Amino acid sequence: MPPPSRTRSEPWPALPYESWKDSCTTLHLWTQIVGKIRLARTPWLNHSWHVTLYVTPRGLTTSAIPYDGRAFQIDFDFIDHGLRIQTSEGAERRLALEPRSVAAFYEALMAALAELDLPVRIHGSPNEVAQPIPFREDRAHAAYDPDHAQRFWRVLLQADRIFKQFRTGFQGKASPVHFFWGSFDLAVTRFSGRQAPPHPGGIPNLPDAVTREAYSHEVSSAGFWPGGGAIDYPAFYSYAYPAPAGFAAAPVRPAAAFFHEQMGEFILPYDAVRNAAAPDEALLAFLQTTYAAAADAAHWDRAALEYPPGGPRPTP
Repeated sequence: MPPPSRTRSEPWPALPYESWKDSCTTLHLWTQIVGKIRLARTPWLNHSWHVTLYVTPRGLTTSAIPYDGRAFQIDFDFIDHGLRIQTSEGAERRLALEPRSVAAFYEALMAALAELDLPVRIHGSPNEVAQPIPFREDRAHAAYDPDHAQRFWRVLLQADRIFKQFRTGFQGKASPVHFFWGSFDLAVTRFSGRQAPPHPGGIPNLPDAVTREAYSHEVSSAGFWPGGGAIDYPAFYSYAYPAPAGFAAAPVRPAAAFFHEQMGEFILPYDAVRNAAAPDEALLAFLQTTYAAAADAAHWDRAALEYPPGGPRPTP
């Protein structure tokens, strides 16, 4: 078992992307394998909500996956750094989270499922990444830094908590707070109830039909992402689809938030939250003001969709 990490006493630990980008890429691909296992065995739910992972007190989970009258669950444990497979019949297998290639992780996980009489076939190549390498052939990505993996999960733990608090102020259709393994981000989405124009698609290695179904209706969505590509640092984001006129120019809080033209969404650097005098309030301000910017510009029926957060709505 690894020694206790000092990040356990840091609710908002440092997470510089450059320090763990290789491990981040490997972990992203490992979560894709686990997520695709859930996808293969779970009935479709609108906007691909059936494929996501969820934050737990130790890491990330698939939740219960049905299998021919039985069920199983796969958990990433970022405290003891293990991957645990548990079944409804009481059987269990565990894989160490340690430096190993994507190919080795894939083979070990599939072998463990077979030992548990849970054989699963998945689409064997990553989604939403450029130049994907099939999982069973990928020996290029093999880094795993346990300290940074745990830091990442601890950021997710805090973001999950605040996103769930934010979600309580909306009585319209809203997604769970969930982790998308394709884009490797934690997200929560609100819906106006109106249909949206067809999404143009074009996300690398993701069928356009999946993207169009995901964005079939008008949304305001926010989330957390560890960095890479257009921004090389961890950040919170918020966007609207379709983006209404005036959205990008709307005033939002806190002062560190800004509209990223290339990405087409508002960005709040994680370090601005981490170093704020009141991190919870800073993040809630970002979530609320960017949502309000989207809802007001698109003329959502806010009076019908919202209510005071954190408690039951008063009845007439």
